Amino acid sequence: MHPSEDLESRGAKNRGGSYTSSSVIEDSETQWTSWLVPMFVVANVAVFVVAMYINNCPKENSRVQGKCVAGFLGRFSFQPLKENPLFGPSSKTLEKLGALEWRKVVSQHQGWRLVTCIWLHAGVIHLLVNMLSLVLIGIRLEQQFGFVRIGVIYILSGFGGSVLSSLFIQNNITVGASGALFGLLGAMLSELITNWSMYTNRAAALLTLLVIVAVNLTVGILPRVNNFAHIGGFLTGFFLGFILMPRPQFGWIEGRNLPADVRVKSKYKAYQYVCWLVSLVLLIAGFTVGLVMLYKGKNGSEHCHWCHYLSCVPTSSWKCDETQF
Repeated sequence: MHPSEDLESRGAKNRGGSYTSSSVIEDSETQWTSWLVPMFVVANVAVFVVAMYINNCPKENSRVQGKCVAGFLGRFSFQPLKENPLFGPSSKTLEKLGALEWRKVVSQHQGWRLVTCIWLHAGVIHLLVNMLSLVLIGIRLEQQFGFVRIGVIYILSGFGGSVLSSLFIQNNITVGASGALFGLLGAMLSELITNWSMYTNRAAALLTLLVIVAVNLTVGILPRVNNFAHIGGFLTGFFLGFILMPRPQFGWIEGRNLPADVRVKSKYKAYQYVCWLVSLVLLIAGFTVGLVMLYKGKNGSEHCHWCHYLSCVPTSSWKCDETQF
C-alpha cells in the first residue's frame, strides 16, 4: 500500500484544525486509470510462457525419463528441481532469450540484454512474487502519477539494476524484474520526501517504507537473489522520483486565477527544485560512469572488495556461485 493514503487530499489544516480550500493538490488529485502496469504483468507472463515453450524440457532431457517436473504439461514442463528450484526453464533457454550475461554484453556488444533481462523470470515462483509486488506497488502509483512517469521509472530502474549487476556479477546470468520493482519503491521514498508537507503521519509513512525496503534488501543477501539489481534499481528510481514526482505547492493551481500580488508565484518549493537538479546530475553521472566502466570491461569487485557481500553472504548451508534471479 502506498503511503500517500495518508495524504491530505483536499487541503491542509490551519491552526484551528479546519481545512483550507486553497490546498487542492494537482486539480483535486486527478486519478488516472491504470492500464500500463496490468500490461506489464501480461507481458511478463506471456514471455514466461514463450520461454517454457522454447525450453521443451522433455526433448532436452529425453535421455533421462521422468526427470522433468510436472511432465503432464508436455513441452511446458519444468526443469529438474536440482537445476532450477523455482519451477522454470533452463539457464540455457534464459540465455538464448536475452538473460543478462556480462561477456555477451561487453565482448559481443549485446547491450540489448540490459533491457531484455528484466522481462525474463527464472520460474513460476519468481514470476508470481514479482508480479504480485508489481500489482500492489505499481497500480496505485500509476493512478496517482500516470502511465508515462511510472513507465519511465520502471524501464530506467530495470536498466539501472542491469548496469550495476553487470559490474559485479560477471560469472553468471541474471534475469528478473526486481530492479524495476525496487525502482518503484525508490520513487515512492523520494516522492514522500519531496512532497513531505502534504502528508499526515509522515514519520509512520517513512518508517513503513524504510522497513519494507530494508527487509527486501536483507532477503537479497540469500543465494540466487541478485541484490545488485535491487540496489541499482532502487537508486535509479529514488533519483527519478525527485525528478518526475514533485507536486505543486499548496495554492499554486487556484492562485493562477488570483491577482498577482496574492498569487503563489512559484509552482514548486525551493527544496523541490534543488532535489530535482541534484538528482538529475547524479542520475546522469551514475549512468555515464556505470556504462563507461561496463564497456571497458571493468569488474566492480576489484574496486570494492567487500561489495560482493551485498548480494550474497556464503554460509555452511549454501554457496554464492549460482545463477542470479
